Amino acid sequence: MSDTRTVSVIIRGRVQGVSYRVWTQSEALARGLRGFVRNRDDGSVEAQFSGSPDAVAQMEDLCRSGPPGARVSDVEIRERSDVTPPEGFEILRG
Repeated sequence: MSDTRTVSVIIRGRVQGVSYRVWTQSEALARGLRGFVRNRDDGSVEAQFSGSPDAVAQMEDLCRSGPPGARVSDVEIRERSDVTPPEGFEILRG
C-alpha cells in the first residue's frame, strides 16, 4: 500500500468569493499536503490533494463544509494515480 494518496476534488455551491481557496491552502498546508486549488469558470472550486491517506481523508471531510460563508452543495472526489503534484500547495488562477 502506498504512503501517498492523491485525489482531485470538485466543490460546488457558494464556494467562490468566500475565501475558499485561501482557506483550503491553509488547511492543506497544516496537514502537510501538496497540491493546488483554483476557481473554475462554472462557479465551482477544484483542488488536488496529495499526501498521507489520513490527511487527504481529513481534507475531503473539511471540503464538505468549507470556510465560514461557504455553502457546499456537492463534493466530487476522484482518485488520481496519473498526476505528479507540485511541491507545496498553490493557489492557481483559473
